[in-house]
Amino acid sequence: MYRSQYIAIIVTIVLVALIVLHFTVGISINYAILVGAMHALVLGFGSYFIRWNYFIKSHHHGDRNDNKIALTFDDGPVGLTGDVLDILKEKKVPAVFFCIGYRVEGLPKTVERMYEEGHIVANHSFKHAHSFDMKKASNIKKEIDECSRAIMRVIGKAPKLFRPPYGVTNPNVAKGIRRANMHSIGWSLRSYDTTAKDGQKLKTKILRKLKGGDIVLLHDRVLVTAEILTELIDEAREKGFTFVGLDELLDIQPYA
Repeated sequence: MYRSQYIAIIVTIVLVALIVLHFTVGISINYAILVGAMHALVLGFGSYFIRWNYFIKSHHHGDRNDNKIALTFDDGPVGLTGDVLDILKEKKVPAVFFCIGYRVEGLPKTVERMYEEGHIVANHSFKHAHSFDMKKASNIKKEIDECSRAIMRVIGKAPKLFRPPYGVTNPNVAKGIRRANMHSIGWSLRSYDTTAKDGQKLKTKILRKLKGGDIVLLHDRVLVTAEILTELIDEAREKGFTFVGLDELLDIQPYA
């Protein structure tokens, strides 16, 4: 049973008790309304913050007592992905690319290069639409499977790692992930590179927050990320960090 289910049971019991007390001893119905509103708020935060593990257990970091960290890149492949791959190859850094299915179909050679150069190719849904988390569980599974098939056609292996679009989860997303038999992957350090204007400030913020075991969320579609990547890798190594793939960081199988 997941955290959301435990809390739903507790809230239901409390609400029933408050309603009974309302009709038997006259306690204000506002208490029940307050409990319901608080539960709704928790549901909202639980959906938005994947690190809460509210609807499904996701992997967010490795061993905090080790200096190993993993870089992950979302939303590719795009034209800029080649520049990111060039830097990773030069620096001998493995990474994980959470790819969007239709973009895999558009740039199969880039995905093939990811795999051949030792990176993990992972699933980030087929369309990455804003409405992804509003779909039925069956349709969510269908889209995850569609992305996995697109990746398999290129590299010959089906991914086991899935990152929900925008990191949003809910009961249907959780069911879809479980039915697709995927590992849900979150992050422990979100760079917010998609909104960054100053590359040096972005790099400094990441390095300041970096801790052993971190899974770092970046995007290979963002120019500023490619611009700071070399210095970010060099300076992280100077601070004693070692870059590894998620399979090593989490002791997990990346492919079926």
